[in-house]
Amino acid sequence: MNTNVAKALVVSKVLVADGMMHDEEREFLADLMTQLGLSDAERKQVIELEGLDAASAVVNQLPEDERRDLVATLVDASSADGKPSAHEMATVQRLTKALGL
Repeated sequence: MNTNVAKALVVSKVLVADGMMHDEEREFLADLMTQLGLSDAERKQVIELEGLDAASAVVNQLPEDERRDLVATLVDASSADGKPSAHEMATVQRLTKALGL
């Protein structure tokens, strides 16, 4: 799995943490996948959360500055619909800790 797919999967984990994904969150994810240059197959993989467990190990290997940027993206994702849920914020906190930050 490449790092861009892993990043998108980790962001997806935050977006689905509260059990639902609103239109604004879907748009956030679509924009992110475009920025990351994901192919149609990779986008499908992210949408289906395929490889979610492996994604954490991949992003943990990123340099610290990239991990910090990813955490900022996770925070942005949690508030993409204007209402960060407790589940989303808890997921951001867990992922931040898992990234060693």
